[in-house]
Order: sequence, then structure tokens, then C-alpha cells
Amino acid sequence: MKETKSDQINILYKFVFHEQITVAFEVKINYETLLIENDVAHINNEWTKLKNFKCPNCPLDETKTEYCPLARNLAGVLEFFNTLPSYKEAKVSVETNDRTTYKQTTVQVGVGSLIGIIMASSGCPVIGVLRPLVRFHLPFASLEETEYRVFSTYVFAQYFKFITGGEPDWDLMKLKTAYEQIQVVNTNIVKKLSDVELNDTSRNAVVTLSSFAEYIIFNLEDKEYIHLKDVFNSFGESSNSGSIFKNE
Repeated sequence: MKETKSDQINILYKFVFHEQITVAFEVKINYETLLIENDVAHINNEWTKLKNFKCPNCPLDETKTEYCPLARNLAGVLEFFNTLPSYKEAKVSVETNDRTTYKQTTVQVGVGSLIGIIMASSGCPVIGVLRPLVRFHLPFASLEETEYRVFSTYVFAQYFKFITGGEPDWDLMKLKTAYEQIQVVNTNIVKKLSDVELNDTSRNAVVTLSSFAEYIIFNLEDKEYIHLKDVFNSFGESSNSGSIFKNE
């Protein structure tokens, strides 16, 4: 039986500090489109306008789009956490439709995980290629976990292209190109946020996300992702079936 799903993905990031102060920020995402549905119509900061925040590789037309969707969606969370230093410790919980995840960490790590979700679901036409990852958000993901999720999700997408008559990108070259474009956006965000009088939490969070993207690009260039093949060794343990990952 197919599981009934809500039409909205609700993700609540809650920060509890030693002083027993709690702050929380909720992200509402459409289940089908994977686009953020938080109301940002009231946000009209000058720096969020497309003409001021536009990335070098942005395909949006300034005459038709007044505000950068990424900047406008980031503005709320950046201002919300602006008074909290990046190094401050907190117990961060992430409540989703299915489970709650906890981690004792810094504001920077928690906000970085939150910003990553907002960036992917913001409507940015460049970072939007990462929207499939939003459906199965993994808070506080490590480099290796991020690498695994990105590669496996992308290869699964190529399988769907294959069975529907499309041309799959089995060598992952288009993924490398996509991440190179994402890095252009990350670099622009860090630069633009440096011009806005906010604390270092947001910039440091984006820098961390940028380093993750750089790691993905490096592994794609040098085929370093091959080490993940060891994860699938258990598929070959059956003496009857052999390994589904070997040419036999």
C-alpha cells in the first residue's frame, strides 16, 4: 500500500542554549515541487534585489524578476540568527515529518545545515538541481555522507532517464558541470554577504557548504568516488547470486 504523504514538508530547526534560551526557525516546503513556501513577501531589503545580488551565471531576467529568490529566502534566516556568534554552542534539534535529529554543536553548523535546505529549495535556477536531496534531508551530514547522497541520487535520476528513453549521464560529467556552476553561486553569496552588515555566522556557513561542493568536484575530476564501491561489497556475499556490481 502506498504511504499517504502530507502535501508539505515541515522542517523545524530548534537551538537550545546553556542559558535555557530557545530559538527556532521553521522551513515549509511543497512536497511535490520541493520549493520553499515560507512567506517572504514582506522582505524588501535592497541587497536582496536581483540587480544587487545576481550571480555571474544567473539566467534570471532583472526586468522580469525583481528579487533574487535565493537572497530573499536567505534574508529571514540570516537576520534571525544575526545576533548569535558562529562559535556559540547549542543543542540543535531538527524536527521533520518523520523524525527528530539532535546534535550538540555550534550555531554555525546548525545554521549551515538550515541554509543548505533553504538554498536548494529557494527557487534558484542554478542550485535548484539539488532539490531532489531536499525530500530526504539529512541534517549535519558529513563529507562522506554528502558525497554518497549526491552520487546515489544523481545515478538514480539517470536510471529514470534511461527507462524513459532519455540519454543518461553515466560518467557523471553533467553532475561535475552542475557543481562547478553551484560553486560560482556559493562564491557570489559569500562575497555579497560580506558587503551586508551581518555577523560571520552566515558567511562561515556558506563557506562550509562551498567546501563540500569543492570536495564533490575534486572527486568527480579524479574519479576518487570509486572508494564508495566498497560500500556495496555485501551484495556479492551470496554464493548463489554473485555480485551485482561485477561483470561476470
